[in-house]
Amino acid sequence: MTAAQPPTLRLGDRKYPVILPDWRDLRLLLAAVVISILVIGVSALGFRVSVPQILAALVTAALIEIGWSLHQTGKLIWPASALNTATGIALILRVVGTDSGDYWTWRGWYLFALVAAFALFTKYVVRYQGAHVFNPSNIALVVVFLLLGSSQVEPLDFWWAPLEGWMVVAYAIILAGGIYILSRLRLLLMPLAFWLVLAAGLGLLAASGHCISARWALQPVCGSTFWWVVITSPEMLFFLFFMITDPKTIPAGRVARVVFAASIALLCTLLIAPQTTEFGAKVALLTGLALLSPLRRLFDRYFPEGNLERSRFAEFVSRLTTTGAVDVGPSRTFLRGVIGGAIGTVFAVLIVVAGAPARQPAQAFPAAEPIEVAVEIDPATLPGVTVGAEVATLNSEIAAGGAEGLALTLAENLAIEAEAMLLGESRLLLSADFGPRLAEMEHRMKRSVATGEWVVPHYKFDSLNLLVVETSGGQGADLGFLATGVVEEVIYDADGVEIRRESAPFASMFVLRQASGDHWLIVEEVEAP
Repeated sequence: MTAAQPPTLRLGDRKYPVILPDWRDLRLLLAAVVISILVIGVSALGFRVSVPQILAALVTAALIEIGWSLHQTGKLIWPASALNTATGIALILRVVGTDSGDYWTWRGWYLFALVAAFALFTKYVVRYQGAHVFNPSNIALVVVFLLLGSSQVEPLDFWWAPLEGWMVVAYAIILAGGIYILSRLRLLLMPLAFWLVLAAGLGLLAASGHCISARWALQPVCGSTFWWVVITSPEMLFFLFFMITDPKTIPAGRVARVVFAASIALLCTLLIAPQTTEFGAKVALLTGLALLSPLRRLFDRYFPEGNLERSRFAEFVSRLTTTGAVDVGPSRTFLRGVIGGAIGTVFAVLIVVAGAPARQPAQAFPAAEPIEVAVEIDPATLPGVTVGAEVATLNSEIAAGGAEGLALTLAENLAIEAEAMLLGESRLLLSADFGPRLAEMEHRMKRSVATGEWVVPHYKFDSLNLLVVETSGGQGADLGFLATGVVEEVIYDADGVEIRRESAPFASMFVLRQASGDHWLIVEEVEAP
């Protein structure tokens, strides 16, 4: 009985065998997992990636792999590996300025194509002894993030959405798909070792007071919150299930693979430690794998399969722990414990020391207790507040009814500013302002002293729209009121005698940042577009 011949495709005068995907190929299941996450993310979780961007990565990678395999084998082969590389890129890569829900934007589509092409270049050209040097999608993403920076590109967020509805479905797909695929490949120990070591390292980092700023959080993500968000992040699960376990770029032996995964986790922890933004932490995570992938052969060398007791690593430890001509069992065991403890202590100290730049970035987030200033604003004088969709993602309480209270806080802060200007008391501004707004109001006060004219503004709002305002190059978030109305400026002389009044319409964005407790301060006023 002869084997069935593959279908052929005629191109001109030649026929080319067509090798279609085998439904038993685990790469198809991996593609199904990632594409499912992309569909759920774009349609329900607010992923800021569009269909043209995704297709740019898929089509580019597929065409390159089809062309390469056709050149090498004379066959048209289904580009399963290339499509997995491209879907991984589409899942993680984001172009700054792409809005959630803008499904058909072509913004930055060429970046997706270029990153996919570079990934395939590293797969077919950057090789050593006939094998990949890097995980293709991993190294391509690291390169684009480091070259372009957070002003142009960024990785997928650690935190996607509240744990409900479609978010639960996404977790289930990642966990079920990852566990099934890696159990078939007998690689489950790798993500487990990676996760345990990373959880321990980041736990130490979190206990030292580590903080990062993120566009999905109104305050720094610190301590136990930082630890929990990172180690349970669906992006982290994707990384440990589907990126560090790429069969083509990991050691061959089981012990070597486990040590390899644990080493990646330790290196990632050290790289994450000094980062103060989510962008830096995510790129550090990806970079850990990129740095260790070229060294994977060393893990097979020092941790050979089935011969660990005679490995170079075991021989090295044996030499360190031999106490003399006669090997004394208990003494040797004790000495090994001391050496292991010393190594662990060194890494713990390195993690804590490396994390020093990212401890409590108070300079970016006001923490001082506000000065009590008595101002009274009648809530009935304020218009109804409309709330942007993204506000609910960051703060469900404000979206569910707290927006009116925040609007009242804005009005009170503006009234405090007016009181401070009228009395010439700059310290009162600390109860209302922070950052650029505080500096601006202090400058106005100094100018009033110099000119002898004190300008006291009074705002009357016609409309208030509460929105999320990204800060720090997209690595932080505040809330802002897009406000319209009339501002009346009352000008007094140095003795407090009114000179004149001037009124004018205004349209401004008042940016608010949460300080201690529930107190909010005005960070900035910018002219509305």
